[in-house]
Amino acid sequence: MRVLFVLENYIPHIGGAEMVFKNLAEQLVKQGHHVDLITHRLPETRRFEVINGVNVYRVRCFDSRYLFTFFSLPKVIQLARKADVIHTTTFNGAPPAWCAAKIWRKPCVLTVHEVWINRWHEITDQTERSASLHNFLEKMIYRLEFSHYAAVSKATQDQLHSIGIKGSTSVVYNGVEYEHFNPELYDPLAVRKKLFLEDTFVYFTYGRAGPSKGIEYIVKAVPKILKSIPRSKCVLMLSKDTAYKERYNRIKQMIHDMKISKYVIILEPVPWKQLPSYILAADCIVIPSLAEGFCFAAAESAALGKSVVATTAGSLPEVVSGRHVLVQPQSENALADGVVKIYEDEADMTPLKRFSIEDNVRNYLNIYESIKKP
Repeated sequence: MRVLFVLENYIPHIGGAEMVFKNLAEQLVKQGHHVDLITHRLPETRRFEVINGVNVYRVRCFDSRYLFTFFSLPKVIQLARKADVIHTTTFNGAPPAWCAAKIWRKPCVLTVHEVWINRWHEITDQTERSASLHNFLEKMIYRLEFSHYAAVSKATQDQLHSIGIKGSTSVVYNGVEYEHFNPELYDPLAVRKKLFLEDTFVYFTYGRAGPSKGIEYIVKAVPKILKSIPRSKCVLMLSKDTAYKERYNRIKQMIHDMKISKYVIILEPVPWKQLPSYILAADCIVIPSLAEGFCFAAAESAALGKSVVATTAGSLPEVVSGRHVLVQPQSENALADGVVKIYEDEADMTPLKRFSIEDNVRNYLNIYESIKKP
């Protein structure tokens, strides 16, 4: 089978979606399929290279993922002609993939992470004009008809149904690399010693500083947590993605203005290979999100056996497992109460949920087989 991926971002850009499609594409190659992939060209990357058998074509679009929609179209049309299936994802890769699929009458799969229609004003800090524009553009994407919609969680599938998507949909959970998130491979004590946290209760939040991640709420929760757990510290490891530079700086300023710098540690992002050590070094992981399509942090932390405090936003109740406390979103008081419950050993306990790469690949292959033309 020949599969063409059209993705606005791909490695070396690092993110949850990028890792999902990297694993999917490379596993398809290992199983004997031909994989072409078109993405936007990052600085200091090649226009074309073969990565673990995947043919990666990068389109220059002046470092703008928005321009990728237009600049990628000629290449997408060219490669789509020989493809059996085209696979794309929201947002900026969807229109060129749909267009090429219509031209060559090819089946096209759309992976949907989250639906934000009519929520852009609520879960972003964009201006009224910008939020309205993004809301309109997202609506336009869902006016296009795809052969199949793959939602990364049941919560996302429900969102698709709520906006009137009547086409074929299914849930395909993202896959977690459990071999990497194996607690037996790491020494968390070394991290605690390095950060001088041996006798401290540590609650840890990591990931992007995007507005939907709710980082400001765990920062605001610090004073209340200190009242119940005096020897505690909040540790933040936030991506320095340029798209969130302003929010990153705003969070740092908030910590300074609240006079809690002594109780909050902001760490530089570490390489992916080192991340499990830092997760294991914490006493609990806090996920203060306002919206989540899947949430790798929840699945990774559970795989490592860590206690989790998470909001009930989006897919989080669906993905969280192990020792955990679920709280309402957009509430620093609720987050503080959740952390204290972990400290006082009052958390809920459920069996570990597994989201394997093997299941992810198998489910996508089943979709491809069901929609490709004879």
